[in-house]
Amino acid sequence: MNKSFTIHNTTYTSQNPLIIAELGTAHGADPVKAKELIEAAFASGAGCIKTQIVYADEILHPKTGEVNLPGGKIRLYDRFKQLEVTPDFFAMMKEHTEARGMLFLATPFGTRSARELYRLKPGVFKIASPELNHRTLLQEIASYQSPVLLSTGVSRIADIENALGLLTRVPVCLLHCVTAYPAPETDYNLQVLESLSRIFGTPIGLSDHSLDPELVPALSIAVGAVAVEKHFCLSREDSGLDDPIALGPDSFLRMVKAIRLAGVQSPQETIAALAKERGADVVQTILGNGVKQLAKSEATNYRRTNRSIHAVRDIEPGEIITAHIIAILRTEKILRPGLDPVWERDIIGRPARNYIPAGEGIRFEDI
Repeated sequence: MNKSFTIHNTTYTSQNPLIIAELGTAHGADPVKAKELIEAAFASGAGCIKTQIVYADEILHPKTGEVNLPGGKIRLYDRFKQLEVTPDFFAMMKEHTEARGMLFLATPFGTRSARELYRLKPGVFKIASPELNHRTLLQEIASYQSPVLLSTGVSRIADIENALGLLTRVPVCLLHCVTAYPAPETDYNLQVLESLSRIFGTPIGLSDHSLDPELVPALSIAVGAVAVEKHFCLSREDSGLDDPIALGPDSFLRMVKAIRLAGVQSPQETIAALAKERGADVVQTILGNGVKQLAKSEATNYRRTNRSIHAVRDIEPGEIITAHIIAILRTEKILRPGLDPVWERDIIGRPARNYIPAGEGIRFEDI
């Protein structure tokens, strides 16, 4: 196993893991709230602040469906549009984060956001699970030759292998993840961290969507995690997309303390203590068998949250498919998935066989 990951000359291990407060879009495009979140995460023990650089057109089609928010239903695309901010917003977040001695981290979702992030000179890039097969984005980030945290939710071994094949000569830490919101603790199969590290020779960490602040994060340290990422909010009653499954300041601090304790204990001590407190059967189920497979709670998301080829507008039968009328997008809510992005070059220049409505995935039978 590769047991360490280095960023800016700081080496992270299970004894000294990188603890990431994933703010996501909880700032709501409000700089005052962004600073308040950073301060609260710092006080709660975070060593890294993570955000997301959102441009709706890089992520999904306007017809992808709706999301329920406290104020009612809204198109998910429109909600993402509301969260678009200028690069100066993230420069402010980076400056405020680094002034507190924390690492700044962000997730881009396409080449535009990746290039804007690159100009901020971050020490590391984060690729979210749905972008594991976004070849154009992976190739762009690989060209920066910076360390990468690569989430592996809703994926199979072949998907991870293909992604790593595009991130050549780049230090990568894989983050085990279950793409469900929230994810049941018993779905985590944490021994897969050791399996992935042995298979791919990379350090391994955890991106955790479970609700318990201690159980999965502490056990991940026991099986070798060098980084733990958890969504952070000021309150689960706030309006952020991920706030309902995030940890507030008090709960995040509990998580940090549990992680630090696991870092000074032996794996056997951590597992034994949690088994006594939470039940041996529960702990053993969370540890699992170490075989990489889709978790029950995320299986229906496979190929829907991942990227595929979609029609930007209506495509008529006989029309030649060009790069301008297709996009590599998440399918998400109500649209059908299309071909994997690996087929993008092969379908460009070919005529459409069928009428393809705007937003729908493009399939083999459509070409």
